[in-house]
Amino acid sequence: MPNKITRLEDLAHLAGVSTATVSRALNDSPKVNQETKRRVWRLAQEHDYNFRPNMPAIMSGSDSTIAIVIPMHPGRDGKTSDPFYMELIGGVAEAAREVDCDIVISHFAPKNYDDLTHLVETSRSEGIIFLGQSFLHERFNRLAKQDGRFVVWGANLPGQQYCSVGSDNIRGGEKAVSHLLRLGRRKIVFLGDVEAPEFYQRYQGYLRAMEKADLDIDDRLISSAHLQPESAESSVDAMIASGYEFDAIFAASDLIAFGAIAALNRAGMRVPEDVAVVGYDNIVMGQYSNPPLTTISQDMMKAGRILVSKLLNSRSNKELLSERLPTELIVRSSCGA
Repeated sequence: MPNKITRLEDLAHLAGVSTATVSRALNDSPKVNQETKRRVWRLAQEHDYNFRPNMPAIMSGSDSTIAIVIPMHPGRDGKTSDPFYMELIGGVAEAAREVDCDIVISHFAPKNYDDLTHLVETSRSEGIIFLGQSFLHERFNRLAKQDGRFVVWGANLPGQQYCSVGSDNIRGGEKAVSHLLRLGRRKIVFLGDVEAPEFYQRYQGYLRAMEKADLDIDDRLISSAHLQPESAESSVDAMIASGYEFDAIFAASDLIAFGAIAALNRAGMRVPEDVAVVGYDNIVMGQYSNPPLTTISQDMMKAGRILVSKLLNSRSNKELLSERLPTELIVRSSCGA
């Protein structure tokens, strides 16, 4: 005898709700609360009801869901394949797993305030993590006045009214340059796009270290590079072609540092003998570059725990307080000590 086919009415009876509510729940309607949705989805699975295969991750039975959104950044592709994003998302995912929370990665890249409000108003997650501020700082300030909870991985900026979690970029930049100065390097290049909030703060750290060493700031040693190795290669190529001498590079990210090293190698300049290089981020591949990259480490596992905890343990945006994470200098061969 063939198995009985589960009908919509059967699910409604089992769940103790109307067939209309079951239909809305199976279609993830915002008119149905999350507890009822989870109950209906679980019953549908248990009784082999043929519902849509692309239901949100929360159907897995997790207690909650967090959405991750990557805005488009000046000088950064905004791709989930970016090694830094992958490590940060990994930190969030591990933290979420520990508290029985699912994550959903959105491919929607908000470009303005209307995009942000649309995300918050239509999201059925417990909160949204934005990976970076990009040009959305003032829009995030406006968004913070709404009920939807969100937190930003990024810099702490003047007049900020929303919660951001990130490393102490100024102190991190200062640590990197101070190390190069202790090694006797004096003509140190800053390589990065100072229009990006976090890179600008790392540049401030560069300035602070140089000023403490009583060294004048030479504008010829400040070179822009977007967050792709190819951009850094072009910038370093131009500096070498100019004939102006330098003996070290502080790159605003590890990817920029990789591009700088490639350009130096192509020009026959030895790293670290001729030019020492320090990056920022401590992405995994930095351990295996040639030479292994000295860098500033940000604790991605800790960052993930803090981001998840802030979203799940607060009741409103007003309770979400910004936090800076300490940085650590990781010394490898690219700076010679």
